[in-house]
Amino acid sequence: MELFAFDDVYLERLRSSDFRTEQHFVSYFTQLIQLKLRSRVPSSDVVEELRQEIFVRVFAVLRSQEGIRDATRLGAFVNSVCNNVLLEHYRSSSRTTPLNEDEEEVEIPDQKVDVLGTLISGQMAGRVRAVLEGLGERDRRLLKAVFFEELDKDEVCRDFQVDRGYLRVLLHRAKQTFKSQFSKAVETGTPASGGPG
Repeated sequence: MELFAFDDVYLERLRSSDFRTEQHFVSYFTQLIQLKLRSRVPSSDVVEELRQEIFVRVFAVLRSQEGIRDATRLGAFVNSVCNNVLLEHYRSSSRTTPLNEDEEEVEIPDQKVDVLGTLISGQMAGRVRAVLEGLGERDRRLLKAVFFEELDKDEVCRDFQVDRGYLRVLLHRAKQTFKSQFSKAVETGTPASGGPG
């Protein structure tokens, strides 16, 4: 991924809700946010919820009277919002107990969240697939099973013939390998191949 140089014209288009600029902004930061969240949050559903919350807050501040005025601070601002949302998630997770799976949560759809959710970049998905394909077979199969297919952990343990404790070790190693290769791909703009896995 090439670093993008944000300028005042871009910031003004973003503040005035220009669709193409919003689409670029969300696409650009989604891959960075997801990389950060996936290394800290175990559930892909929670990652997506947090990602959407981050963009809702970012856009709310951007369009407020006291919003960001310096385009060069956009990256730092998005990162600090991401950190705040993560901290709030950690705090609320430690205070609450999980709902019974039989209970249904009623969600009121938020139009801002729905719009942002549709702006996920195809380029990001392609880069993730390319990096995954460059990993060793075991790491690739493990990451796909846990994060893309969202298989039950017991099923994954049976498939890999390991217990839960060792599955955590394997998953940690696979995530670290992916993170390293993805970072290289982001820096160079091309997918990097992984080591044996």
